[in-house]
Amino acid sequence: MTNWQANYQSRITTADEAVTAIKSGDRVFLTGNASVPLQLLAALVKRAPQLENVEICHPLAICPSDYVSPEMAGHLRVNTMFISANVRKAVNEGRADFTPVMLSEFPLLFKNGHLPLDVALIHVSPPDQHGFCSMGAESGLTISAAEVAKTVIAQVNEQMPRTLGDTLMHIDRMHHIIPLDCPISEHAMGSEGNDEEVKKIAGHISELIPDGATMQLGIGAIPDAVLKYLYNKKDLGVHSELISDGVIDLVEAGVLNNSRKSIHAGKIVCGFLLGTKRLYKWVDNNPLVELYRTEYVNDPFVVAQNDRMVAINSALEVDLTGQVCADSIGPRMYSAVGGQLDFIYGASRSKGGVPIIALPSTSTLRDGSVISKIVPMLKQGAGVVTSRNHVHYVVTEFGVAELYGKSVRQRTQALISIADPRFREEITVKARELNYL
Repeated sequence: MTNWQANYQSRITTADEAVTAIKSGDRVFLTGNASVPLQLLAALVKRAPQLENVEICHPLAICPSDYVSPEMAGHLRVNTMFISANVRKAVNEGRADFTPVMLSEFPLLFKNGHLPLDVALIHVSPPDQHGFCSMGAESGLTISAAEVAKTVIAQVNEQMPRTLGDTLMHIDRMHHIIPLDCPISEHAMGSEGNDEEVKKIAGHISELIPDGATMQLGIGAIPDAVLKYLYNKKDLGVHSELISDGVIDLVEAGVLNNSRKSIHAGKIVCGFLLGTKRLYKWVDNNPLVELYRTEYVNDPFVVAQNDRMVAINSALEVDLTGQVCADSIGPRMYSAVGGQLDFIYGASRSKGGVPIIALPSTSTLRDGSVISKIVPMLKQGAGVVTSRNHVHYVVTEFGVAELYGKSVRQRTQALISIADPRFREEITVKARELNYL
């Protein structure tokens, strides 16, 4: 038995025992997205009544919401940097905190000491013959945080894919190890991709994507649906904060070969994975896919080095001057900036870049009423994620509005033309009152 193997065996424990390393007043990093270490989180919830004022920091998390329930008050308090569905209610009720930050700077909060970490809860692949584990499905947002935490508690999962790139951590850096064999959380990104409006939006976007483009694909049905419209393209590549199952078919069809990328030619580059078992199996030890730290992948000045960079991101509403709200509904917090501004700005600085904001033209409320998402003014209290100065293309099911270099009057005309016809007259009247027309 080698030294690292002996160290590995000596650090094996149970989840319940491992979380006793968490003390009152600690700040804890929780690996997010599909890699949330569910067993460790459940053990922490069980231990919570013995603790006071433990802060849990994480990005988007696919997991139950037990750790942010009202019963956790005074014991555990979440400080999320992306408001996922499981913590949204708690944030808006004031029982959890939200720290706005661009995804490219998320790991730097910990790495540069703005939020010093006592403990990191991570979820990794089994070690290789040299004792290195891969961060697997969530490397980009995790590895920097894990490197600076005083204590690292690791779920080592036989089913976690071994991803390549800058993803490795030696077991000597892990203080407590919980071996297990269980499925990784799944998220079918294109589950809403059959909606007619999504198909139309995806079709319009595909016409903006040139051969040889490098693509960023944000979270949601629209970016995933776009992939289905690209089989007539040539030599596409990916440099994205995340990838999902949709890239596999394009690779197998020979369309996505990364051959014309300006940096990392021949490789799909991303920060994390969000998909199904098919994706996790496909990326396992696959040299075509490389994961890097999000502070690198999402850096706008790295993104801009890719010629013909296409960024596809969604929004909740867009006003007639081009301001994009993607993180709140009025003052009610909904999600976060994520990587939208990182990639919109990076694509705008790219040679031949195509920065795209895509959204359905309307939204149906709980009472059945329909509202326009192209609006004269953003709701009071709405956050501006992408400023009017950064926007180039806005796409709905009714077409494409090209805003870059256009006056407010021209922008207003273009955006009204892609609004739902039922609202165009009303929006036009308001635009005249605002002296936009």
